[in-house]
This record gives sequence, structure tokens and C-alpha cells, in this order.
Amino acid sequence: MSDLRIIAGPFTFPARFETALAPKTCEIFRKLLPYSERVIHVRWSGEAVWIPLGDTDFKIPAENQTSYPAPGHLIVYPGGISETEILLGYGGVHFASKVGQLAGNHFITITGNHDDLPRLGKKVLWEGAQSFRIEAA
Repeated sequence: MSDLRIIAGPFTFPARFETALAPKTCEIFRKLLPYSERVIHVRWSGEAVWIPLGDTDFKIPAENQTSYPAPGHLIVYPGGISETEILLGYGGVHFASKVGQLAGNHFITITGNHDDLPRLGKKVLWEGAQSFRIEAA
């Protein structure tokens, strides 16, 4: 069952929090809903879009970390050796920055409309930043 809806550009995706695997991260983001930003295409990580957040400090601990999010996985990097960011994979991803490989907390999984993920990625790549919203379903 999906408890979230992600609206990215013209696409809508059902999604769920990964509360069993990243409970503290999910708790923090649940309080931020609805969460709105814009996504741009990644620079180093492969097929993904991201939200650069600079020095934002969500006070997120490391949990359920990965450097290889699958398509439809949202991860958040809480900052440290690189800036804070949220990343959504739409294809092959090796999460990295100019300082090298990073690991982010996988905290949301898209549960449907997976065929639209590459369409979203290509739209962001060729047309630029797109609106991005996470909200309760």
C-alpha cells in the first residue's frame, strides 16, 4: 500500500516510506510533508535526479544506507564530506560527488508507474529543473 504520492514534473508516482528500514529518516520527512522543491539532473551519479540542499541539516542519522539506489528509490545524504541532498534514481546509479563515492539513506520507494521514471529523467536532462513534491496520498 502506498502512503505517499510524488509529483515530479508532469508525472505522478505512488510511493511508501521505508519506516522499518529508516525509521528516524522517515519520521523527520513525515513532519515536512508536503515537501516541495525542484529536481535537477545529477552530475556524477549516473541516471538520477537530485535536490541539492547545501548546508541544510535535517539531523538525520545514518540508516539503511546505499551507494547504489535502484530505480524508484529516494535517498537522502545528510551532509558531511559533500552537501546535503536528496536523490531519486531512474536507472543505473553509483551515488557520488566531486569528492568521491557517497552513501545515502534509502527512505522512500516508488511503488508504481515505474515506466515514467526514465521519462522523468530525460525530461530533466534535456529540459531542465522540474517541480518535485512529496505528499501524503
